[in-house]
Amino acid sequence: MSKNTNQEQPVHVTAIILGWILPGLGHISLGQKRRGTLIMVGILFLVLCGALVGGIDAVDHNKDGLWFIAQVWCGPVVIGIDLLNQTILAPLPIAGKATYVGLSHVNEIGTLCIAMAGLMNFVVLLDLLQAKQGDDLVCTFADRKGDASMGRGAKQ
Repeated sequence: MSKNTNQEQPVHVTAIILGWILPGLGHISLGQKRRGTLIMVGILFLVLCGALVGGIDAVDHNKDGLWFIAQVWCGPVVIGIDLLNQTILAPLPIAGKATYVGLSHVNEIGTLCIAMAGLMNFVVLLDLLQAKQGDDLVCTFADRKGDASMGRGAKQ
C-alpha cells in the first residue's frame, strides 16, 4: 500500500498581500529574510531607476493603461508615483511639462523598467503560493564543502 505523499500546502494569503504592499515583505513574513531582502532590493532598484530615467511620467494610468497593468504589480509604490504624476504634472501646461518629464525613448525605457519590476513581483507573488515557512536561501560553508567533495567523485 502506498501513502498519498501529496500534502496540500497552505496558501499564505497574508504573505501575498504583504508582498504586493512592499515587494519582498511576503517572503520576510514567512521567515525567508535573505530571499525577501534580495527581492525587495532588486524590484525597488528597478522602480527607482525607471522613475529616475523616465521621470515620474513613466507611470501614467491615463496615457499608458496597458503598461500600468504590469507596473501596478509593484504595489502602492507605483500607485504613489502615478498619483504624483496626476497631481503635479498633469495640470501643467505643455511647456511646463517639458522640463519635468522624460522625453521620447528615455521615457519609454523608464516605463519598461517599472513594468519589468511589476512583472517580476508578479512572479514573486506566484512563488509565495508554494513557499514554505522558514525555507530560506541559507547555505553554510559546511554545505558548500560537502557539495564540492561530492562533485569530485567521492563515494556517497
